[in-house]
Amino acid sequence: MLLVGHAAKGQSDDGMEPDETAASAGSAILPAPAPISPTSISPVPSSEVPEKPGVQWGSVFKQAFGFLLIEEGFRYGTEEGARHTHMPFFKGYADSIANLHGWADGDPFLVNYVGHPMQGAVSGLIWIQNDLRYRNVEIGKNRDYWKGRLRAAAFAFAYSEAEEIGPFSEASIGATQASFPQQGFADHVVTPAIGLAWIIAEDTVDKYIIKAIERHVANPYVKLLVRGGLNPSRSFANVLGGNVPWARYTREGVFAQHGKLVEYPSPATPRVAAESLPKVAIFEFSPKAIAEKDFGSSGPCVGGGGEAAYRFRQDLQLVFELEGCKMTGLTENVSGDSLRFLIGPRWTPFATSRWSPFAELLAGGRKVSQEIFYPAKKAALEAVLQQQGQTLQDPDHWLYASNWEQVGFSIKAGMGVDMRLNNALALRVASVDYYRDWAAAPLSGAHHSQGLQVASALVLKMGTW
Repeated sequence: MLLVGHAAKGQSDDGMEPDETAASAGSAILPAPAPISPTSISPVPSSEVPEKPGVQWGSVFKQAFGFLLIEEGFRYGTEEGARHTHMPFFKGYADSIANLHGWADGDPFLVNYVGHPMQGAVSGLIWIQNDLRYRNVEIGKNRDYWKGRLRAAAFAFAYSEAEEIGPFSEASIGATQASFPQQGFADHVVTPAIGLAWIIAEDTVDKYIIKAIERHVANPYVKLLVRGGLNPSRSFANVLGGNVPWARYTREGVFAQHGKLVEYPSPATPRVAAESLPKVAIFEFSPKAIAEKDFGSSGPCVGGGGEAAYRFRQDLQLVFELEGCKMTGLTENVSGDSLRFLIGPRWTPFATSRWSPFAELLAGGRKVSQEIFYPAKKAALEAVLQQQGQTLQDPDHWLYASNWEQVGFSIKAGMGVDMRLNNALALRVASVDYYRDWAAAPLSGAHHSQGLQVASALVLKMGTW
């Protein structure tokens, strides 16, 4: 494939080495041109595709750590609380982990629902550009695309947890979650979930808008700006990977011959015979919605969570659950939430059937938190501070609110049924569980020791497609 002088010395204008382009590009569509001086061309991409392309783990961790350094360095440079926590390091870190509860974390809408999804998209794209098996695929009705993006979402979730509560994170640098109102779980869910939607949106824009513009525009600098500007998360991930922002693995650079868009066909991903795939998934991941009712409370607790299940025998799984909910039906100026973390076996006697009933027995812990807000105290405090020319700050929250929490051993036992939709997905039609908790004392006059939970989930199956 011919490239002009920008690609001399065996490197494309997108900063990708020839062997990397060859691995991701496949054969050129155009016929081979007449011989030209070697200094003005780059090697023709090889049509050979590795039999089992894998993940460039070294590059994944190097680029992810670079992204983490940028994020935490920005926080340290711009947030006073990150530089001066006013508490010992290990105590601040432990308090940040222990204080997690509820949903909201005090950040504005743009931070929670734009900034964090972009973070999830960048971390997911770091994975994609190092996942040699799936980085060449484009959005469409093919399982390779969706499987590759789901793998990226899983990595985005792991990165998000590392950034939130890891050893080099918001919890360790500044003990952010240790104080009100940063204790919520919003970022833990929003970052990977909406981040995946952001990646899909950028993929759609790239295929149907950016490529359409490139086909009708010869100016390489216009194409450069369009590629970089309309895919901001991909541009940032490209830079972290050592490429120019407008780089693409699915096609040639913007300085192509005669200024035209010249594409390489994506190499076919090696197929696995359907009959050789396992009948049941070794690993399953399930985001779910829950509603539970404590027998001693006046209203339900509504929320969601996630679970991971590892199958060590066809009819037995080991299940890990994390779920939280917001209490309703409480008195005025009282709020509360529940966080439960459990592990245990699940019996699935008909795992290969379309309808798969199951029974489970899980054990772990439950944390119940409640807060009473005193509006009169807050109004009086605001009046005093106003006379002094000051305003209320988040750390003053404890002056006009009282908080209680309790943590105790918890068990949950019940049954449910899954309906297989296809080899990749199943719908948990419903599960009903009885739970029993052992906590120190009632909160706000209500007992939270036992009740029933109803849940529904979407089950993602790994290894069967």
